[in-house]
Parts: sequence; C-alpha cells; structure tokens
Amino acid sequence: MSQATSKPSSAGLFITFEGLDGSGKTTQLRLLGDALRADGYRVVALRQPGGTPLGDRIRSILLDSRSDADLGAIAPEAELALMFADRAQSLREVILPGLADGCVVLCDRYTDSSEAYQGAGRRLGSDRVLTLHQAVCNNLQPNLTILLLPPLATALRRARSRNDRHSRQIGSDESRFEAENDEFYARVYEQYLKIARRDSDRVVVFRGEGSIASIQKLILDVVRERLAAAGLTGAP
Repeated sequence: MSQATSKPSSAGLFITFEGLDGSGKTTQLRLLGDALRADGYRVVALRQPGGTPLGDRIRSILLDSRSDADLGAIAPEAELALMFADRAQSLREVILPGLADGCVVLCDRYTDSSEAYQGAGRRLGSDRVLTLHQAVCNNLQPNLTILLLPPLATALRRARSRNDRHSRQIGSDESRFEAENDEFYARVYEQYLKIARRDSDRVVVFRGEGSIASIQKLILDVVRERLAAAGLTGAP
C-alpha cells in the first residue's frame, strides 16, 4: 500500500526503537536517552503499548499471558485495534506535545511493530495496518527508526528467559506474545526486514550480536548525525 507519509512538523525529533523482545531495544533506548540528556537535550521517553494511564491498562490486557484465559482468545483484529487505541492516546498526551516543545521523543515501538506483529505475525496484512495508521495517527512517521535485529533464536531465548525471571520475582508476566511459536516470529522478523528495505531513509538496521557498548556507540553516532542535520543542538 503506497501512502504519503507525514513527518513531525515541530521543533523536536521523533525516534523509535523496533525489534523483537529480547533484541536489546529497551536497554539501548534508555542508554540513548541518558547520553542525549548529558548532551543537554530535553528527552521524552515512552513505550507502546503503555506510556499513559489508558495505555498502561491496554498493555496489561495485550501482554499478560493470562488475558486469553481470562477474557477468551483475543481476536487479531481486536488486538490491532487496541494497539492503535493506545497509540492514539500516547500521540495526544505525550508524543505530539513533546515534539511541539522541542524535545527528542524516544518511543519503544510504534506502528512498525503493528505491521510486523499483527500485519505479518497475525496475518492481517500490511494494508490494514497502514490504513489504520493513516486514520488514527494522521500518517505521522518517526524521523528515525532504530531497528535491532540480532539472530531470531537469540532474541527469543533472551525474551523468554527474561519473562520467566520476571514472573518468578513479582508473580506476573508480559509473555503473551513470547508464547507464540517460532513460525510466528519468523514472519515478524521477515516483515521487519521488508519495512527496512521499503523505508531505508528512515530505518537504520543493526544486526548481529555486538556488545551493548558497541551498539550504543553506533546508535549514538547515527542519532547525533540526524540531530545535526535537523539543526538541533543541546544546551550550550
């Protein structure tokens, strides 16, 4: 589906992090936020689903492994609709105000995740996801997307181990998606690669299993270049 995309028309910069759970994106987002704040930038960071009171409630439904048992199997279409309900709320409450205020907005997942997980993983198709993105998000795209793609088996092993540990420690989990089979995740992984090829100006891919520090440096170099190109500077 071909659509005109909308870039944030504001004083800020919108950066998203994408990849499978276990790819290291949440850690790298946190490290980037720390580095940019040290450079004097004002940073707003959030995750999807979540990041607002409504979004956190939606997150608890979508990610908790007990949701399907408690509520009945969540239809793929309902799952997609809830993802975009969360996205609409975070745009209104967090992303757009942050950009208008000149901040660097860092978001852990955005519409690329829906295209990968619901579009490909759930087999709903990209066209349906992108139509919702146009309607709900006014087709707003990030200025830059950092896509972390370590080997599929590595990401799944990390994610499942993390969720098992989290469940033992606090008695709840966010492993509903990690329970999916490897074929589901192979479709998600391939769709991320297709998105990166299609939107190569926006998406920068980091593949392989480099150290946290080495990947952090590469990401920071890319982000500083984009900030300079946008004419954004930190505090003097």
